[in-house]
Amino acid sequence: MSVKLDRVGIVMMSAVGDAVHVLPVINAIKRAQPSSRITWVLQPGPATLVRGHPAVDEILLFERAKGMRAYLELRRELASRPFDVALALQVYFKAGLVLAMTRATTKLGFDRSRARDLNWLFTNRRIEPHPMQHVQDQYLEFLRPLGVDPNPVEWKLGPWPDERPWQREFFSALERPAASIVVATSKAEKDWLPERWAEVCDALWHDFGLQPVLVGGRSPRELAAERVIMERARVRPVSALGSGLRRLVSIIDGSALVLSPDTGPLHVTVALDRPVVSLIAYSNPKRVGPYRKFRDLMIDAYGDPGEDYPVSMENRPGRMPRITVRDVLDRVERWRGEYAQSYGLGVVSSNRPNS
Repeated sequence: MSVKLDRVGIVMMSAVGDAVHVLPVINAIKRAQPSSRITWVLQPGPATLVRGHPAVDEILLFERAKGMRAYLELRRELASRPFDVALALQVYFKAGLVLAMTRATTKLGFDRSRARDLNWLFTNRRIEPHPMQHVQDQYLEFLRPLGVDPNPVEWKLGPWPDERPWQREFFSALERPAASIVVATSKAEKDWLPERWAEVCDALWHDFGLQPVLVGGRSPRELAAERVIMERARVRPVSALGSGLRRLVSIIDGSALVLSPDTGPLHVTVALDRPVVSLIAYSNPKRVGPYRKFRDLMIDAYGDPGEDYPVSMENRPGRMPRITVRDVLDRVERWRGEYAQSYGLGVVSSNRPNS
């Protein structure tokens, strides 16, 4: 289909990881038509991550905490902003309501089999049916009917030039290369045990010459994990919890290594091309794991040994404890052998027995 791209609306309102996956879509549109004006409907949290991005011309906030008033305020904003095309990248009913308020000639959404919560009712064009695949590839499917080449896949997440001074100041206080640890996620079933993170912190310091840095927000579960790690680790890690998403980008960008369960900062790390040891057991890693990179550093406890499971949205609770400290340290050892030197760190010394 032929679609004008002068004014493009993006409906993807929540989740940091999903916001990261949207960036290659808007970057591709801007490459194809630099004059395109892109407006993105976002909740305040992920909005802080992408505010200032060179491909995002405007952000309209959807403040979910306001309840019905959030929809009324957003409707007023959308009334004065007609679009040539609106991309319905979020398939929940609340996103469908926002799409219904959007004035767009073309409202492009997922095919009916993948559009949940009756979301397909709010679109007038749909992408071709396709077997389920990685979330990033699913979003890139939207470019084909627009006549836009998705390659190269680019995020351009920063840090922005005005963020570099803070980044230099942060890392100047560290005596060793940083290994950032994402201590918790938005869902308890995705979290790893904090007492095991404490053991990993000690090994990173003593055996790999790395400075553990705890990153994330300050939710009750993150603070509880921080407390356990601080109490149990023999060498206290640096805590950067609550730094905010843009400073998190700076910390991850300057890290030698990141260790993360399935959560937004994992995808931020991949977007910044920093090596990441990912711990995935609850969600399907073929759908949400690190995109195209660092799969050799991933710990897959979702599947059983030898299982060739399909890409799906099935979640498997109770599997994160399957991941052992040894599993994680083996991946860090692989990082040292395969990535440390190529990422400009030289050879990180080791005191590990049998290493």
